[in-house]
Amino acid sequence: MRLDKFLANMGLGTRTEVKTLLKKGKVTVNYKVEKSPKKNIDEEADKIYFDDKLIEYIDKVYFMLNKPKGYVSATVDDQHSTVIDLINGYEHLNIFPVGRLDKDTEGLLLITNDGDFNHQLMNPSKHVPKTYEVISKNSITKNDIESFKTGIELHDGLTQPAFLEVTDDEFKSFVTIYEGRYHQVKRMFHAINNEVLALKRIKIGDLVLDGQLASGDYHQLTPQDFELLGLK
Repeated sequence: MRLDKFLANMGLGTRTEVKTLLKKGKVTVNYKVEKSPKKNIDEEADKIYFDDKLIEYIDKVYFMLNKPKGYVSATVDDQHSTVIDLINGYEHLNIFPVGRLDKDTEGLLLITNDGDFNHQLMNPSKHVPKTYEVISKNSITKNDIESFKTGIELHDGLTQPAFLEVTDDEFKSFVTIYEGRYHQVKRMFHAINNEVLALKRIKIGDLVLDGQLASGDYHQLTPQDFELLGLK
């Protein structure tokens, strides 16, 4: 990889800004000042320093975010704050949300810059389950549970069977779906003459939202998290 591309990818500035830093002798490669932006480096083996600070090579990143309400699941938005605004210091890696949660939905959202990771989790053919905590206007009935189990007819077709679980609180339930249609959970509840008042995603695959994460906080995924997602 060219040195100027490496430095730009690691967030030190644009290609033009990086060339200025190089001209000023602020960058060393393997402890020697390097001023040529065309210098080819081994990004994983060479030691690159800027102002005596080691620039570590970062390729792919994976985060668990506890999404708060009020943020849209997008990389940029002219009117609203995005979930990417919550992830500090990684914007230069072109990170994006894996799937989406509605603006007023909170909970587990994964952030990455790995397109294959996104595909593995969001492709409908993968049938990765996603579980939500639902606060509804009306209580859940046995007929509702059976309707979810057989599939709910929406304007874009019959949903795949879903699992609806009641709790001790008659207005609180958990629903697990195996696809990701637009506003799917809200539309399914509307179809059974109910209304979602609050929605929070708590689980993807077997990966549960970290209870230690405050709303708006995030951390990098661990190898164990990948296993819980069914990925290695």
